[in-house]
Amino acid sequence: MTSKEKISVAVVGASGYTGEELLRVLIDHPQVSLSAITSRQLEGKHLSEVLSRTQRVPDLSFKNLSPKQITDRAEVFFLALPHGVSSEFVLPLHAAGKTIFDLSADFRLADAETYQEFYNKTHPAPELLAQATYGSPEINPDQIESSNLIACPGCYPTSVLLALAPALKNKLIKTNDITINSLSGVSGAGKKAATEFSFCEINESMKPYSVPKHRHLPEIEQELSLIAKERVQVTFVPHLVPVHRGMLSTVVAGSSQNFPDEIKVRKLYQEFYKASPFVKILTSDQLPETKNVVQTNSCHIAIKYNTRTDKLIIMSAIDNLGKGAATQAVQCFNIRFGLTSQEGLAL
Repeated sequence: MTSKEKISVAVVGASGYTGEELLRVLIDHPQVSLSAITSRQLEGKHLSEVLSRTQRVPDLSFKNLSPKQITDRAEVFFLALPHGVSSEFVLPLHAAGKTIFDLSADFRLADAETYQEFYNKTHPAPELLAQATYGSPEINPDQIESSNLIACPGCYPTSVLLALAPALKNKLIKTNDITINSLSGVSGAGKKAATEFSFCEINESMKPYSVPKHRHLPEIEQELSLIAKERVQVTFVPHLVPVHRGMLSTVVAGSSQNFPDEIKVRKLYQEFYKASPFVKILTSDQLPETKNVVQTNSCHIAIKYNTRTDKLIIMSAIDNLGKGAATQAVQCFNIRFGLTSQEGLAL
């Protein structure tokens, strides 16, 4: 691909926090030509009315288009739609040979019955599950390169997978002794009018939720099991904290018999992510902070070993709207079309 060639891109469901973040990044991407944006809530509004802080805004307005109406509007489609709704667009777009980056959970799980258990609905397109690629750029780059249906990971799974992948790959920890506590900014709940997410309810308060069966749990266990090449079960407790964006996960895992010292573990992590420009392994005197990763595609990871309890403690920080959603999807786009991972993501 030459620098003059651009890829026509559409963003479907562009009115939410993730959709807005996608628009902000794609507008400035040197290889992207934004050709269509859809939203039922914002139908008729010009893009400049929504992204008022962005200096260069294409002459586009939001339209409410059906799956059939939008198929010919672009080569590539980013779907920032609710679970279940996304499949309505994936089916005709996939049949038309388009490349799809789906940010919903519709194609993240390989098993339709598991989807029904955790999302309380029958999977709308089970025949496509086997054709979807799980879009973790650091874990599955080769599969992303050749796929036309990329299921972009959730924010919690991203923070957990990046924290645990090297440890599981190198068999440093027990697969049945993993506890995860994750803290998420309120934007992770989406842009919806609900009393429980209002300022007076959220401000000056923190709370766990969806315990013990959060929707991201099967996604986490599925992908960790693939990395470990054996079944992995975890205890996962998500928390809502009074910040707009950002996510911090702390993983505590029992060490295996072959567990090396903390310095060697850190070196193993550095080696695992040596080709991953967005993952930073912090030094022994550093711990991750969300303020250092918000509005970026970065993941900061710190590793500590508790000799008293024989536990490995791994901490990761990401932006739930960035690395946990929109910018990671753009990173997948870069890999899929032979661009550098950093293209358009020097935020």
